[in-house]
Amino acid sequence: MKQILIHFFILIIYLQVLPAQSMIKNIEENILEVKNLLAPDKRTAIFDVAVSEVEGEFILSGETNLPEAKNVLLEKLSQHKFRNEIKILPDESLGANVFGVVNISVANIRTKPEHSAEMATQALLGTIVKVYKKTDDGWYLIQTPDNYISWVDGEAIQLLSKDEADSWKVAEKIIYTINYGTAYENFNENPEAAVSDLVFGDILKLISSTEKSYLIEFPDGRKAVVNKNEAELFSNWLKNRTCTAGNIISTAKKFIGIPYLWGGTSAKGLDCSGFTKTVCFANGILLPRDASQQVFVGETIDTEKDFAMLLPGDLLFFGFAGDQNKKERITHVAIYLGENDFIHASGRVRINSFEKSKNNFSKHRLTTFIRAKRIVNSRNQNGIQAIESNPFYK
Repeated sequence: MKQILIHFFILIIYLQVLPAQSMIKNIEENILEVKNLLAPDKRTAIFDVAVSEVEGEFILSGETNLPEAKNVLLEKLSQHKFRNEIKILPDESLGANVFGVVNISVANIRTKPEHSAEMATQALLGTIVKVYKKTDDGWYLIQTPDNYISWVDGEAIQLLSKDEADSWKVAEKIIYTINYGTAYENFNENPEAAVSDLVFGDILKLISSTEKSYLIEFPDGRKAVVNKNEAELFSNWLKNRTCTAGNIISTAKKFIGIPYLWGGTSAKGLDCSGFTKTVCFANGILLPRDASQQVFVGETIDTEKDFAMLLPGDLLFFGFAGDQNKKERITHVAIYLGENDFIHASGRVRINSFEKSKNNFSKHRLTTFIRAKRIVNSRNQNGIQAIESNPFYK
């Protein structure tokens, strides 16, 4: 009799647990469905939501930077009873400071909030970023103008409110236009009076100018002098950007010899997609951060038989073709120069060729070529955005 009672209670417990497990599975399926629909790429969207059961109560917890994704999920689960603890980022602890501006020549942005973590990307001086949350030891989860989300040391950015970020956007600024240089305390350019190093693409607030120099201000209030021959008014520079094949190639060749750096998007070091992204930025357009993202923008060019349809300035993508058993993997990107030559960041920024008779022929790139995309004349179309159309700059 005692054994029968034990089995009876086990059955009761089992019958109670079974519906809970089924409920959790159903909710998890809905979470995954919303994630795949509205936040499929964790590099550009946050949707970390989970469900748990505590003393018979179901709890939705986690965080997202997409209020619409949360709302869609709650609507899908409206027939269920649960406690909603999903947080919408930015985190309340940030107060009004939900924006930032890069305060050093190049900010290294990492996959985790620690200096030893993999570098995911970089952001240049003067770049506005969204700020989502912070750690106790001073790291911030940020989103850059290309929508990339990663962690930056708080020392690299100046926190801003929305009003302050808007003021920075409309302020008159300069952009640094050579690969490397220095901002000095005065125009004597005494190395001992250096305020900061600078790289191409750095943006600084303009205070005043003389015949030979710009007096500028860093986001944290530091003031310095920049040689006029090394910079240009940002508004004028932006107005004169035209994304032509000639401009793309001319810009690309200015970076020849710069070493490869995983995560690099500056003249201090470039990875393959950081190179194409930086070249395009110099010509007024914003590309997505990674090669596996860049492959989805622009106009597809027919290269099934040969490279006859390619034009200088086209982006070339490399990797591993997909089939019914595996997904396609894009692992590298280059810029086509014409005559079967291309320029890319591989070890360093260099020129290689598909032509077997040439000394710079790359068998590896020829055998791993996947497709080509045309970005010239795709300004604000085919997934390619002009700088002035991006909300981080306007």
